[in-house]
Amino acid sequence: MRLLTTIRKYSAISALACLICALPATSAASIAISITVAPPALPVYVQPPCPTDGYIWSPGYWAWGPEGYYWVPGVWVRPPQVGVLWTPGYWGWGSGIYVWHAGYWGPHIGFYGGVNYGFGYSGVGFFGGTWIGGAFHYNTAVTNVNTTVVRNVYVNRTVINNTTVVNRVSYNGPGGITARPTAQEQVAAREQHFQPTTNQFAHERTAAQDRTQLASVNHGRPGNVAMDSVNGRRFNQQGRIANGVANGSLTPRQTAHLENREANVNREIHNDRQANGGKLTPQERQQVNHQQNNMSRQIHQDKQRTEQHKEHNEKAPR
Repeated sequence: MRLLTTIRKYSAISALACLICALPATSAASIAISITVAPPALPVYVQPPCPTDGYIWSPGYWAWGPEGYYWVPGVWVRPPQVGVLWTPGYWGWGSGIYVWHAGYWGPHIGFYGGVNYGFGYSGVGFFGGTWIGGAFHYNTAVTNVNTTVVRNVYVNRTVINNTTVVNRVSYNGPGGITARPTAQEQVAAREQHFQPTTNQFAHERTAAQDRTQLASVNHGRPGNVAMDSVNGRRFNQQGRIANGVANGSLTPRQTAHLENREANVNREIHNDRQANGGKLTPQERQQVNHQQNNMSRQIHQDKQRTEQHKEHNEKAPR
């Protein structure tokens, strides 16, 4: 199911309200759903560094499928054209059901439910970067950019207090966020919009096929929370460790060691955020990325050792 597409309330006659998912032109199918359960809280995660110049951050979100909510990882994506920005989708409550309002590209940021997705998406507007002269410039105060790769950067620390995720609620409505569109957001809603790119649709489909992303399986802690690009590198080592345990490519001893290292990194992130008003400094982000790189290599090496050991045992005479 492609929840990046528009969902609208269609009928008030039925005892159960229905939503019609208007799928892209490539598909003529439509699916009626009725969601009465609120999406889980937003998971806390570290943003991976921007892979190359011109990419814009699309924050992660909870989508809905046949088995319930599943997490679509945050990801750096290339916009469909120069000058457009990404307005994230959001869940909103209306007439007894939760409705998904699809995200879109446009010249200005529209209303996304007041949801604080972090990394420049504070609930209103976007402070992670701006277009200047046909090039996208990144605010390194709130976005993770490797300045050896991306040169178009600036620092605006005045927006930090407004862009730190202090409220993990993922929907607009009773018991959640009660924000309403501003006059500027209402104007943005009437501008020309572009639907999510082909890569964004593919990214969501991939998440839908991964059972570790299901809220019913991960209990709000997805196996993959963020990626540097579509089909690129995962930036949640916990998911890789869990997969290694499931398929037997990690031994109990290796797993315990990796879990301890992951816990230490997560503890360090938590402590750094507490010490800096809920954010990581550029230096701390760089250190975390270095540690995650080392962790990734360790997971890979451990899996290789386990597989080599298995092969050796299978070839040994009996």
